[in-house]
Amino acid sequence: MDGIAQTGAARLAARYGGDAPDVSAPANAVVDSILAHRSIRAFLPAPLADGVLETLVAAAQSAPTSSNQQAWSVVAVQDPARKARLAALSNDQRFIVQAPLFLCWIADLSRLDRLGAAHGRKLEGLEFLESYMVALVDAALAAQNAVVAAESLGLGTVYVGALRHHPEKVAEELGLPPNAFAVFGMSIGHPDPSVPSAVKPRLPQSLVLHHEQYAVAEEPARIAGYDARLGAFSQAVGMGRQDWTQRMLARVGTAAALSGRDRMREALAALGFKLR
Repeated sequence: MDGIAQTGAARLAARYGGDAPDVSAPANAVVDSILAHRSIRAFLPAPLADGVLETLVAAAQSAPTSSNQQAWSVVAVQDPARKARLAALSNDQRFIVQAPLFLCWIADLSRLDRLGAAHGRKLEGLEFLESYMVALVDAALAAQNAVVAAESLGLGTVYVGALRHHPEKVAEELGLPPNAFAVFGMSIGHPDPSVPSAVKPRLPQSLVLHHEQYAVAEEPARIAGYDARLGAFSQAVGMGRQDWTQRMLARVGTAAALSGRDRMREALAALGFKLR
C-alpha cells in the first residue's frame, strides 16, 4: 500500500472511530481532505487572502443545480457589527464574530420571480413546495462545494444552523427580498491552532448504506456500538460522555428543543413562500 493509500486508510478509520469498512479503499488528495473534515469553532483574526471569497463562490457555482435553476444566493458578511448582530440571532455563537468571513446561504426563488415579472409572467410553479425544496437542495450542494474548496486551501469552516432561529429578523438584517430564505450560515477563517479539534466519528456505514432495499434488522445493535464510540470520543475531547442516542432524543424530543424553529412554516409564509 503506498503512502496516499495509507493516509486514506487512516482517515477512513478516524471517520468511523475505528469501525471503518474492511475494504481496500481508493484514495487521493481530494478524498483525504474530505475525510479529514472537522468543524472549526475557533479562528485567528487574520483576514482571508485576496480572491479567496470569489474562488469559494466559483466552487459553489460548480455544484450541480436542478434544471440549471441556480435557485440560491449567498450573502458574504465581513462587517464586524453585522456579524455581531447575526451572532446574537444565532444563539450568541462567538466564532461568528471571530471568523473573518460569515456566509449566509440563501434558498432563493426571488430571482426567478423577478424574471417572470420582467417578462409579464406569473410563475405559478414557484408557489409549490417542490420549488422551495429545489432551492434548499441547491443551496446545500453549493455550500458543501465551498466547504471542500475552503478546506483544500487550509481554511476552517463550520455550518451555523442557528441562523434559522429568527428567519424574519435575519432576512431584515440581510435585506432579503420576498421568496428568499437564509438556510444556514457558515463561518470561514484560519483555524486557531491553540484550540484543538478532532474528526468526529460518524454512524457506521452499515446503518446508512443499504443494498437494494432498506434494512433495519440489525439497527439497535449497531446504534449501541456507535453510542459507545461517540461517547468515548466526546469524553476524550472534553465534552463529557454523551452518546448519540442521548443527543438525538434531546435534540428532537420536543418542540422546545428546536429553539424556535418549530414555527418554520409560519416564518416561510411571512417571507413570501407559498408552499402549496
